[in-house]
Amino acid sequence: MHDVLIIGSGFGGAMAAHALVNAGRSVLLVERGRWVTRGPENWLPQSAAQLSEHYLTDTPYAVHDDTGHSTTGGFFCVGGPSVFYGGVSLRFRAEDFESEPEISAGTGAEWPWSYAELEPWYTEAERLLGVAGQEGEDPTEPWRSEPFPQRSPPLEPVSERIRDAARSVGLNPFRLPVAINFAAGERAACSFCPTCDGFACAIEAKNDLATGILPPLLRKGLEIRAETVAVRILHQNGTATGVECVHATTGERSVLRARAVILAAGTLATPHIILASGLDERSPARDAVGGYLMRHCNRIVLGFFRARPDPVGRFHKHLGIHDLYFGDPGGQGPPRRLGALQQLVTPPVSLVRAQVPAFIGPVAARIVPHTTGLLAIAEDQPRIENRVAIDPSSPDRYGMPLLRVRHHYTPRDEAAVRTLARTARKVLRVAGALAFYNHRIATFSHALGTVRMGRDARRSPLDGDARFRGIENLLVTDGSALPTSAGVNPSLTIAANALRAATALSASL
Repeated sequence: MHDVLIIGSGFGGAMAAHALVNAGRSVLLVERGRWVTRGPENWLPQSAAQLSEHYLTDTPYAVHDDTGHSTTGGFFCVGGPSVFYGGVSLRFRAEDFESEPEISAGTGAEWPWSYAELEPWYTEAERLLGVAGQEGEDPTEPWRSEPFPQRSPPLEPVSERIRDAARSVGLNPFRLPVAINFAAGERAACSFCPTCDGFACAIEAKNDLATGILPPLLRKGLEIRAETVAVRILHQNGTATGVECVHATTGERSVLRARAVILAAGTLATPHIILASGLDERSPARDAVGGYLMRHCNRIVLGFFRARPDPVGRFHKHLGIHDLYFGDPGGQGPPRRLGALQQLVTPPVSLVRAQVPAFIGPVAARIVPHTTGLLAIAEDQPRIENRVAIDPSSPDRYGMPLLRVRHHYTPRDEAAVRTLARTARKVLRVAGALAFYNHRIATFSHALGTVRMGRDARRSPLDGDARFRGIENLLVTDGSALPTSAGVNPSLTIAANALRAATALSASL
């Protein structure tokens, strides 16, 4: 029997494994997806389809949201979505851990500890991910005990153009911290190709979990079982006794056992397993299990330029703008907690062709190279009615009940993203954009909050150490544990929390 069984290999699972394995614990990690292949073929145009190969819909999620009714799936592969993310690794701001009535009034959303208590774990996560950044530029930057492990590389010309435009309208652009290896060493250095965000790195220079974190742990004794679908957590008398699994290819069923279980399958998949296992009935915060789903209110603002803004086609996801993070100085949006703007890489034509209907492909191939843009990330409010629930009458191929997802943004969420998008258009216009296109993001890539932490046991399924109240040896360490979404990418906070929680667990075993 292993000391700990971890379900999921994303930031919550891989970082928990790191803390446990290096503390001498025996760890079995089960992952529903497969390893993603790497090599020169990742640079070929057809490699854009690789992303969809690991976006699985064999357990479909029925979604009812602002776009209507649809069916979606999720990213499942060893390393989780980190394999395809853009590497942005921002800490939540210190104030994000403090109660803000405009965001959470009446919802019971509260962090069980302060930024200061998580800061050492942020530092450790940045070290493990080799984050490159530049201190002292971000006007909202929280204090830090150590500098970034790497320095940011020089700006590309298109980024200099956006930087200068932002400064000319009174903003303070700063270098986005990214988990990318820019210095030659044991692993390859970034070649600044445009196939980063949305692609698996061909040369493993992006410090995703499948290349930077898990391989060293395998050499130290971590066991990973890929293509293994966790369907239920068995429990008795307030203790998890095993995990029922199904092999994704053969359909073979098994029960795996360990002294403790860490659930890190993702913000949709984790409550799916909890609800399918009946664990919500053990929780003093039963109504909160599956509730308070957040996903950020995001928009892509693309500017169209007469000449190609990035004629050489190099990686340029360099800049962030946080001047509106805590409110709009012009008074045109909600008074506090708006969010962030982040530079986007002009997408490779191959990626666009893979995501649009075939008849649009030729048009997109001509237009896309003339665009560059900014991503608006607005903090969204946690609401109990935004939730996931199971429908036992519709089981999937593994015997899991259908997961139904309901989510609607509040008027406050929409007002926040409109304010950010307005500022993005202003910057792009000064940079030379002739026209604009706003794209609403309807994915769950930043989903958070469905099994949240908190001090109040009646409103928060998890305590401050990420333990599931009602099951003494079960922890949840993925994005579902976060009680608020802040206004930045959540991956580094998930990683830091997982390191903290797993270290505490190891000490108790």
